[in-house]
Amino acid sequence: MPTLLPNQLGEATHASPLPYAVPDGQCVPAQIQWACGQPPPDLVMFEKAGPRKQLYFDPGRTRAAIVTCGGLCPGLNNVIRSVTRELRRSYGVPSVLGIRGGYRGLDPARGRAPIELSEELVEDIHNEGGTMLGTSRGPVDMAIAVDFLMAQRIDLLFTVGGDGTQRGGRALFEEARRRGYPLAVVGIPKTIDNDVRYVSRTFGYGTAVAEAVRVIESAHTEARCVEHGVSLVKLMGRHAGFIAAAASVASADVNFCLVPEVPFALQGDGGFLATLERRLQAWGHAVVVVAEGAGQDLLGEDGARDDSGNLRLRDIGLFLKERIDAHFKARGVDMVMRYFDPSYQIRGCPANTEDALLCDRMARHAVHAGMAGRTGLVISYLNDQYVHVPVSEIDRGGKRLDLDGELWRAVLSSTSQPERLV
Repeated sequence: MPTLLPNQLGEATHASPLPYAVPDGQCVPAQIQWACGQPPPDLVMFEKAGPRKQLYFDPGRTRAAIVTCGGLCPGLNNVIRSVTRELRRSYGVPSVLGIRGGYRGLDPARGRAPIELSEELVEDIHNEGGTMLGTSRGPVDMAIAVDFLMAQRIDLLFTVGGDGTQRGGRALFEEARRRGYPLAVVGIPKTIDNDVRYVSRTFGYGTAVAEAVRVIESAHTEARCVEHGVSLVKLMGRHAGFIAAAASVASADVNFCLVPEVPFALQGDGGFLATLERRLQAWGHAVVVVAEGAGQDLLGEDGARDDSGNLRLRDIGLFLKERIDAHFKARGVDMVMRYFDPSYQIRGCPANTEDALLCDRMARHAVHAGMAGRTGLVISYLNDQYVHVPVSEIDRGGKRLDLDGELWRAVLSSTSQPERLV
């Protein structure tokens, strides 16, 4: 069974100032369920995260930096705060820089100068949404970025962002290694959609689900207080419907949950519009939740991409709103439509308690990994443990809803929608 270990900069020769450590050689399986007997030979194992007895970097002579990239997500400020405090308080690292404006801040010609992160500066930032460092999308010239990191004498770089950000972090490490510069790059995976491979839960997801439930509650009230009321709620989820599915189950008031993993038809007796009409005839109201990446085959692609290279999604929410309106007008049925798109409102929220705990633990484990000289990895929460996942494994594709799994089965039970709207 393969054990996927992160890169190591070199021999760890400095004693850790921490009074506790995780022994080297401890691993966590990616899969925890198999047929009784021997585990499968292709079972993947990851190195258990945590502080080590020996460090690669001398804490008193180390300089670290942290950068946040991509879209906003609840918990970014929590991560910045916990990384800063762990470096300074636990290890005695004298200098922690905040890179401003995402990877753009690694290019002096494009970004603003970094700021020194003190404990006083980060003291209260966890109470606010967003990121105190700012963010941006798009790549950076790796040669220029490494020039900057070397000029700033950065030993550890913590990259907080999605798969594109982590690929960028890997490229930075590889460019630094090519030059013989010992740079540890440790990623903290950030995606509100919870769709990172080999990560059970990403920070921001729990807050997003909780905030989405509040919106759904208002949508349900709007729908049931009028005759033939339909409330349509568009939620995040480019390629995976975890937020839409979990919020639908948690609210218990959703009648249709449309996700990217399940194609659906609009027309026909078994299609969405006819099924929605039958719901209105029977119950007098309906609540529809749609993930932003659902139904893209109905809209067609225009080929446009954002600054990170991601294909721009067409707006399935407004498309469905127009189609629902047109369907009931053509049928001569009076219908009251309410449309909700709380995406940016949710992204900008502070982290809730569950996510605050996750952010703190991921941040501290990232610091432990970097100080020990681990690099080219992301910190993952997997099977109730924290592990080191090589970035190469994240690159192999994202995580999607298991349509035979417990969450999607709970959606079908809660909503009573057909398994396929075709």
